[in-house]
Amino acid sequence: MKPRILVIDDEAAIRDSMRMILEYEGYEFLGAATGEEGIALVGRESVDLVFLDIKMPGMDGLEVLGRLKSAADQLPVVMISGHGTVATAVEATKLGAYDFIEKPLATERILLAIRNALRLSRLSDENRTLARSMELRHDMVGSSPALRGVIEAVTRAAPTSATVLIRGESGVGKELVARMIHRNSLRARERFVQVNCAAIPDELIESELFGHEKGSFTGATDKQVGKFELADRGTIFLDEVADMSLKTQAKVLRVLQEGEVERLGSSRTLKVDVRVIAATNKDLEQEIEKGQFREDLYFRLSVIPIFVPPLRERADDIPALVRHFAEQFTRENNFHPKRFTPDAIGALQRARWKGNVRELRNAIERVLIMTPGEVIDAPDLPESVRGDAPAAPAADERGEVPGTLREFKESAERAFLIQKLRENDWNISKTAETIGTPRSNLYKKLEQYNIRQGVDS
Repeated sequence: MKPRILVIDDEAAIRDSMRMILEYEGYEFLGAATGEEGIALVGRESVDLVFLDIKMPGMDGLEVLGRLKSAADQLPVVMISGHGTVATAVEATKLGAYDFIEKPLATERILLAIRNALRLSRLSDENRTLARSMELRHDMVGSSPALRGVIEAVTRAAPTSATVLIRGESGVGKELVARMIHRNSLRARERFVQVNCAAIPDELIESELFGHEKGSFTGATDKQVGKFELADRGTIFLDEVADMSLKTQAKVLRVLQEGEVERLGSSRTLKVDVRVIAATNKDLEQEIEKGQFREDLYFRLSVIPIFVPPLRERADDIPALVRHFAEQFTRENNFHPKRFTPDAIGALQRARWKGNVRELRNAIERVLIMTPGEVIDAPDLPESVRGDAPAAPAADERGEVPGTLREFKESAERAFLIQKLRENDWNISKTAETIGTPRSNLYKKLEQYNIRQGVDS
């Protein structure tokens, strides 16, 4: 689709000249003789770029620019003028103009402005799409009372600058809580810097957090800015904070108390304004008793404590999580959507989920990939999940217990098909539609399992 470029200028000669240039270069031209007409065009047409004259009768260009930016902030606008001044250019830039061109209009200058403005517009669109995708990836999904309690705590904590300590088992979504706090805080436009304290060796974590000067230790060939400096005016998330050494804990405490850091090998003190969110899956009270965590740091970190419950305590959220992970996986991998049966959802709700939400997500991705059909039933779930759930009677209709996993799956599938056929009065088309499979596939299954109406009804 050709980019659509609107030229707002009261001089017909300028509009005609721009039309010839733009159409020759493969762009679609739209023209308006007044600011009012141009604003109306933007309101009803899809426009990719605007060239706007400053001096026009009635509504002048700067007023039109303000109106355009109020209605479509991301629309790039290039100002054109026959007698522009520095003051006018500065004013236009403040109002959001992308570029400023003086008359007479040179073709190369026009084309350069178009290429640059459209490239910037594409990058902005991609960034917005990526940002929205990241927001969706880091959304907390569910509506159980337990999760609502977490969201309520986040809502109260987010607008403040208080430190937050997030506790919960591995995989419950502590990072999502931290990101939600940042996203809803006054620091949302600044950086969110994440540090996994458990993944960084003791000898390197101080350098990671506080930075170092060149030559401060063996291997320090360049200066490095620490994570606290990078997070200045934003938020730092210290994941698995209980895995830091006592020495590092003391330095983190200083940042919290004084708002100051020192790079390794430097005597210069740097002021930082950082909100600290910490998380752990350990019992910090026990760690304090064992002498492995500083009590004063604990009190500094836990100004606002938030506990994220394990998935087994909010099984009501599992159907929504299954839909969320399935939709996300199919969208990101251009994968054909599949449907989970009520029996499959029930089995997922009964599972213990030692790895919590992270384990559930992995299980959903695995079953989407490995299940050949369009419908995912309980026997299609990973054996580890079905092993955690209370087992359904495994005997077939003859009272025989299948000896292998394949025999069990076939027995369960045969029983499921017979039940659905009975519910639909043995109407093949209706049954196929109900269970989400092509009619030809259902006929094959009937033949495979020797299912006949007179015998199995």
